[in-house]
Amino acid sequence: MQATFEEYCKKYESFVTMKREDGILEMKLHSNGDVCRWDGVMHSQLGFCFADVGSDQDNKVVILTATGDRFIDMPDMSVMEPYLPVTPQSYMPLIPESTRLLQNLLDIEAPIIAAVNGPAPVHPEFPALADICLAADRAWFSDGFHFQNGWIAGDGTHVVWPLLLGHGRAQYFMMTAERISAAEAKTLGFVNEVLPADQLNARAWELARQIRQQPEVTLRAQRMLYTQPLKRALSEYLPFGLALEGLGEINYLPLHLKE
Repeated sequence: MQATFEEYCKKYESFVTMKREDGILEMKLHSNGDVCRWDGVMHSQLGFCFADVGSDQDNKVVILTATGDRFIDMPDMSVMEPYLPVTPQSYMPLIPESTRLLQNLLDIEAPIIAAVNGPAPVHPEFPALADICLAADRAWFSDGFHFQNGWIAGDGTHVVWPLLLGHGRAQYFMMTAERISAAEAKTLGFVNEVLPADQLNARAWELARQIRQQPEVTLRAQRMLYTQPLKRALSEYLPFGLALEGLGEINYLPLHLKE
């Protein structure tokens, strides 16, 4: 049975707070009410959260943002200790988890406005896949989580960033943990507006209310039109990337955590 808003807004409240006004759903990522710090719970549950949000036809526009001065912060690598020793068997559950994260995000039919309140060094592709991406002037985007930790950026980043940046720039971005500022991201085209942090949320709601005025068929069809090429690219390349990422983890992660 499909979960109601009252049910799913409480179901995931340990890492996302939700409020809805006139069909506009705001999802605010956090960790214990403070800056969001990526962890195993989010990895396993955020995809299900996106699925519940996407299945609720009362959500007409979605705002994705976070608490404090960062969007998603780097985790302590000790979060990987429960997966040791890393074997094909222990890694296997991470494949459907990683698949759900991006597929269920793209399956949300309501238009998404990302409001990036600060640096995004983990999963910066989440806000970049929104229909509209706003960023605070203090924000930057980086993938310092994969290659720098000895494994492969294969959980969809290898699909998303070449589409957004071009092949050569994306490879440099992923292999060097390059930080792309909000202003540069606007020039590159995956951020639409850069604002002072204290104006970000108000602007997101202003745009959401503006977009909300269109007929629901228009809203959902426009979103579906945008996401279809991304879904097709993911379906073709995501399984291969996840397999190679697992190979990297099995090879390197145990040594890394023992240092």
